[in-house]
Amino acid sequence: MKNLALNGVAAVADIETPLGTMTAAATARGVAALWFDARERYAAAFAGAAEDPAHPHLAAARRWLQAYWAGDDADTVEVPLDLQGSLFQRAVWRELLRIPKGRTRTYGEVAAGVGAGAVARATGSACGANPVALIVPCHRVVGANGSLTGFAAGLPRKERLLQHEGVLLV
Repeated sequence: MKNLALNGVAAVADIETPLGTMTAAATARGVAALWFDARERYAAAFAGAAEDPAHPHLAAARRWLQAYWAGDDADTVEVPLDLQGSLFQRAVWRELLRIPKGRTRTYGEVAAGVGAGAVARATGSACGANPVALIVPCHRVVGANGSLTGFAAGLPRKERLLQHEGVLLV
C-alpha cells in the first residue's frame, strides 16, 4: 500500500474497533478504503476529503464493523464497495469476499480460485494491497502450511481477528 492513490474520495471518517482506530474513505460509488493506523501513513490519499462520519457508505461500514465485532452476521449489512486496483487485484479481492467467516484459505487456494494462471506470490501481493480491510477479508488467507503470514495491519491483529472468528484458539 505504499504509493497509495485513491480516486474520487469524497468523505473520510475514523471508526473505533477493539483492535484500534480504522480510517474509512468513501467515494460516490462506495467504500474505497478501510485501514488501521491510516491517518498519518496515507494522509495524501485522504487529502481534500470532507470529514463526514454520517456519509451513507461510511455509516454502512460502521454498521458492518459493529455487527462483525458483536458476533452477528455482518454480511447481512450491505456495504457498497469501490475497490480501486488493477484487474488482477480486483479479481483477487472478489475471491477473498468468497471466504466465509470462520474459515481460511491459502494463498495458493485463492490463486486457484482466481484462475487464469494466477500464482500464490502475485496473489499475496494483491492481498497486501487490499484497500478495504476486514470487509474484504485478506486476514483469512494463510501460508501453505497454515502459518499466519502477511497482514498490512500486523500479524498480532491478524491473529486476534482469526481468534474472534473462531479459527484460532485463544
